[in-house]
Amino acid sequence: MMENLIGEVHRPGRIEVVCGSMFSGKTEELIRRMKRAKFAKQRVEIFKPSIDIRYSEENVVSHDHNAIHSTPIDSSSSILLLADDIDVVGIDEAQFLDDGLIDVCNTLANRGVRVIIAGLDMDYQGHPFGPIPALCAIADEVTKVHAICVKCGALAYVSHRLVKNNKRVLLGEKDEYEPLCRECYQKAIEAEKKQNTK
Repeated sequence: MMENLIGEVHRPGRIEVVCGSMFSGKTEELIRRMKRAKFAKQRVEIFKPSIDIRYSEENVVSHDHNAIHSTPIDSSSSILLLADDIDVVGIDEAQFLDDGLIDVCNTLANRGVRVIIAGLDMDYQGHPFGPIPALCAIADEVTKVHAICVKCGALAYVSHRLVKNNKRVLLGEKDEYEPLCRECYQKAIEAEKKQNTK
């Protein structure tokens, strides 16, 4: 009985980041962890950027079509308002949220909330993306997941964009992006440069 009371009073907060390229299973892992927390009778809430409506306006959906209900938000500050009395907070596609997310996650963890974040750590050019790199720095645990390079079968390094568009944020799927290892990505970039000079 005493152990149960201690467990209720002392809930250690933590920040867990799941990052990697597209098609690496980030959202799948987020859903798995959130479902385990729900099964353990913990109070959970999942958030995602409202711009991400690829599969569903409200659900977080993996590329394998596993889904879990979420709350779409426009700003990271909304999370603090909506996550009152919650044990575990999940955040998907966190690279699309503002840099205020770093303070939000720290605040939640300091309150004893377990925060699980999934997102791309690099954009299509291989540059650090949004608040994810800073979240990796303050996280208690970082899990880097990998897709498989579609050219050679090695572990993928980056999400290579297949369509001509220079916007940093371009929501897409397998028609717009492919996972490539570092070597195949360099070859693809060189081939594109040659193509553009013709």
